[in-house]
Amino acid sequence: MNVIHAAADLDAGPGGVCLAIGVFDGVHLGHQSVIGRACQEARQHDAMPVVVTFDRHPNAVVAPQNVPPLIYPLSKKLRVLESLGLGAACVIHFDKAFSEITGEQFIRGLARDFKAVRAICVGETFQFGHRRSGNVALLQALGGELGFAAHALPDVLLGGKPVSSTRIREAVRAPQFDAASQMLGRPYTLCGPVVAGARLGQKLGFPTANLNVSGILIPPAGVYAADARWSGETRRAAVNIGRRPTMYSSEGGLCVEAHLLDFAGNVYGQEIELTFLGKLREERRFPSVAALQQQIERDVAAARAIEK
Repeated sequence: MNVIHAAADLDAGPGGVCLAIGVFDGVHLGHQSVIGRACQEARQHDAMPVVVTFDRHPNAVVAPQNVPPLIYPLSKKLRVLESLGLGAACVIHFDKAFSEITGEQFIRGLARDFKAVRAICVGETFQFGHRRSGNVALLQALGGELGFAAHALPDVLLGGKPVSSTRIREAVRAPQFDAASQMLGRPYTLCGPVVAGARLGQKLGFPTANLNVSGILIPPAGVYAADARWSGETRRAAVNIGRRPTMYSSEGGLCVEAHLLDFAGNVYGQEIELTFLGKLREERRFPSVAALQQQIERDVAAARAIEK
């Protein structure tokens, strides 16, 4: 899948493009419905299916006091989008200047720069442009003028309720990973690059990979069993999400530390995906370092014993 940052950077050929537009955080079943329709339209028009999305949540610019944590970092979102058969992803840098473009200007710009837009697919409640000036009615009106078909896809229902990124966040916070996975259409994973930490795990005899999950949705504090994947490697892991109260004060944000079983290599800079298999216990303060070490030994044994 070709990743571009401006519509004019893509040469789609004479067949033109069929677009799916949205934030697509999590690329859940509802998003997949929109993208699937764009791919279907592309096959009918002998065009290239292209997703148009953004490098951050729009609220980061237009409502910074109300930015939801992302289900996926951009890198993971792009990997999932690629798996859906798209020819390209146009990842627009969402900044203040872009936020001031009206919905009509946005669509006219895409039609001009992609040169031949055959169809645009969105969710039926999708709004876009400055002050949400764009909606399905505008898209349909512009389609009639500019020569593309506008398709508004209804919500996908699960359990009688629409699948949404908000519902997935609620499920992860529960934590109800099975419910989140059902709405995603794939196992829920927590992703982040490995960064240098305080080497506390190494001092305890259980070295950990510390994930940078800034701005990303995190399950509740606790100790979990998980499968960790990176660069073709897969290892069982005992994962601590918390504030390490035995060693530090409880102030500050949650840390995500994965002890990779039967692995002694260097994973700094690698992006690790954690697929949670179950919660082992709550995080708590221990009376001594020795007591903490003994508990970690039990946690590792419990993580190893869980069957997939």
